Amino acid sequence: MGDFFATILYPIEWFVATVMVGTHTLLVNLGFEPDGGPAWTLSIVSVVLVVRTLLIPLFVRQIKASRAMQIIQPEIKKIQDRYKGKNDQASREAMTKETMELYRSSKTNPFASCLPILIQMPIFFGLFRVLNRLRNPDAGAIGPFSEQLQNEAAQARFFGAPLSDTMLSATSPWTYLVATILVIIMTLSQFYVQRMLMTKNMSPAAMDSPFFKQQKMLLYILPLVFAVSGVGFAIGLVLYWCVTNIYSAVQQTIVIRSLPAPGSPAEKELEARRRKKAERTAARTGKSVEEVLGLPEPDPAASTADPVKRVQPKRQTRSKRKTGTP
Repeated sequence: MGDFFATILYPIEWFVATVMVGTHTLLVNLGFEPDGGPAWTLSIVSVVLVVRTLLIPLFVRQIKASRAMQIIQPEIKKIQDRYKGKNDQASREAMTKETMELYRSSKTNPFASCLPILIQMPIFFGLFRVLNRLRNPDAGAIGPFSEQLQNEAAQARFFGAPLSDTMLSATSPWTYLVATILVIIMTLSQFYVQRMLMTKNMSPAAMDSPFFKQQKMLLYILPLVFAVSGVGFAIGLVLYWCVTNIYSAVQQTIVIRSLPAPGSPAEKELEARRRKKAERTAARTGKSVEEVLGLPEPDPAASTADPVKRVQPKRQTRSKRKTGTP
C-alpha cells in the first residue's frame, strides 16, 4: 500500500521539487545565500503561488457553484419539507431523484465547492514527502532536487528554526516555540477563512439549510484536525498551509466584496457602498442619486398627490333611522 501511495504521489513530488528548485535558483542568482532561510522559505511560498494560480479556473467555478447552491436553497427546502417524516425507501428515493433533477436543471454541483481544497491535498502530501527527504540523507534526489540541494535546504532556517523540523522532533525550545506559533496561526487562519464564507456570503435561506449545518460542523472540525496533526508537520509544511490560508482569505475578501451572493450581508454592504458613492457623485455633478445609479426616477406626482379621503357616513336622526329615510 505504501509503495502504491508513493507511486501516485511521485509526479506531484517531482512538480513540487521543480517549483522549489526553480525559485531557489532564481533567488540565488539574485544574490540570496544558497543554504539561507529566506531563499528556501520563499521557494515554499512559490509553491503556494504557482498552485493557486493554476487553480484560479477552479476557484471561479467554486464561486459560481456556491452562488448557485444558495439560489436554489429555497427549492431544496421545499423538496425536503414535502418528504418530511416519510422514511420509507420509495420516499427517500423520490426525494433524492427530485433533488438531483434540481441540481441538473440549475447546472449546479454541490461538490464543486470542495474541488480546490481536494486538489490541494495531494500537493500538500507531495510537499510533506519532499521536506521529509531533508531529514533522510539516503533519500536520494527527486527530479531537479539533487542531494546537494537537499543538504542546503536541510540547513535552511525560518526565524532560527530548521524548515525540516517538527514540534515532535524539535531539539531546542526555540524551534518548539516557532513551530507552536506557526501551528496556531495555521489553525486560526483556517477557521477565519471558513467563517468568512459563512458569515459574510450566505443568504438567510442558505443559513437555514442542511448544507449550512454541514459547513458549520466543518468550521470547527477542520481547524481541530489541523491543530492536532500539525504537531507532526515540518515547519516548512506548516508555513505552506499558513500562506495558503492567507492567500485564500485575500482572494475571498476580493470576491465577496465585488461579487457577493444574492441576499447575503456582503451584498447589502456592496449596495450601501454603491449608494454612498452615488451620493457623493450626485452632490458633485448635480444629478440625482437614482440617475447616477441608473435607477428610475421616483414619480413626483405619486408623492405630492392628495391622499384619498375617506368619506364619513352622515349621522341620521332617530326619526330617519326608524323610517329608513336616507
